[in-house]
Amino acid sequence: MSRSPEKWLFPLVSISFVSLLLFLSALSGFSASSALFSHHSPPTYLRRGPQHLPSFAYLLAGGRGDSRRLLRLLLAVYHPRNRYVLHLSADAPESERADLAVAVLRSLPAARAFGNVDIVGRPTAGTHMGSSGLAATLRAAAVLLRIDDGWDWFVTLNAADYPLVTQDDLIHVFSSVPRDLNFIDHSSDIGWKEFQRVQPIIVDAGIYLAGRNQYFQASEKRTTPDSFKFFTGSPWVILSRSFIEYCILGWNNLPRTLLLYFTNVVLSQEGYFHSVICNSPDFQSTTVNTDLRYMVWDDPPGMEPHSLNMTDYDKMKRSGMPFARQFREYEPVLDKIDDKILGRWRNRPVPGAWCSAKKRWWTDSCSQWGNANIVRPSSQAEMFGKLMRKLVKESKAQSNSCKQ
Repeated sequence: MSRSPEKWLFPLVSISFVSLLLFLSALSGFSASSALFSHHSPPTYLRRGPQHLPSFAYLLAGGRGDSRRLLRLLLAVYHPRNRYVLHLSADAPESERADLAVAVLRSLPAARAFGNVDIVGRPTAGTHMGSSGLAATLRAAAVLLRIDDGWDWFVTLNAADYPLVTQDDLIHVFSSVPRDLNFIDHSSDIGWKEFQRVQPIIVDAGIYLAGRNQYFQASEKRTTPDSFKFFTGSPWVILSRSFIEYCILGWNNLPRTLLLYFTNVVLSQEGYFHSVICNSPDFQSTTVNTDLRYMVWDDPPGMEPHSLNMTDYDKMKRSGMPFARQFREYEPVLDKIDDKILGRWRNRPVPGAWCSAKKRWWTDSCSQWGNANIVRPSSQAEMFGKLMRKLVKESKAQSNSCKQ
């Protein structure tokens, strides 16, 4: 374990959380992130930047008992070009984080060489409703900005998510996408949510009381703000580096002003990034109105989408979406995705063009590696690429989906 980077992490995060006393008190309690490997720049032979293949910064988040699912998810989305922060919420014991670190070391030798996996050592709460989830996301984004200057998009995934494409596929398709685009499902048509989710004033108990996973609600409500337009949508996003820098560094007051408001919103992750981007003249024309997730909702819809299973496999595969949710931990369809789409064997990463060892059933082809600056897309990339071209074309035709 390397030393926690407290000297740089707290000042960077505090820029976004200035004036938010509850967030500041929470940050003082988890202001250090423990590196699983060393905090150093990516190897020089990794060619990154506008003229090269894109790279992704992933936040993989889960709660108590999710360490095995996070490991499987990490192995399914790992690539040496990318950067990863794993966050097990505060309700998970320290022993579970330690076990996760050992499991990553055992299953992913490339991560030690490339130094691109970190585990949050002092995490925030895993409260579903409230602002602790948003705090964890912003903190992870700040960490990723600080430790790596080469990634292009920030991707949020949960332990219940799983990819439907390889990272070679993802990198290949995104290589033809303008790097200022933000993939975020959003709408200003909030309807019934205005009364039930916008106007109530809540305080997330998980931010400052250990062991609390609920929230307190004020007896009074506040009127819908008129200083900015409220947008809502999916909490799962793929955001450009430039927009993340804007949210974290905030060169004008908009991100901080909205953060003040969303600190006390019931589902802040379903509105903060959406409202910031759609109220910013610099970024509102960079939105593609999708979260790039395959999901099936019950009728009427609940808080989470329907759990996917074998009956959903064909539609998932044909959708062209790069990710899907949600899955139960031992759902058999995950094994089928590994076998038929990702080509992943148990306890091993998804093989890509970067893996150079001979592929045998007793040998991990990614236990040795070669050139991580090339990719070998599969047939699934064709469907994803077709979908991506359609979505980008539609976003250009709409000019600005934030005007809806």
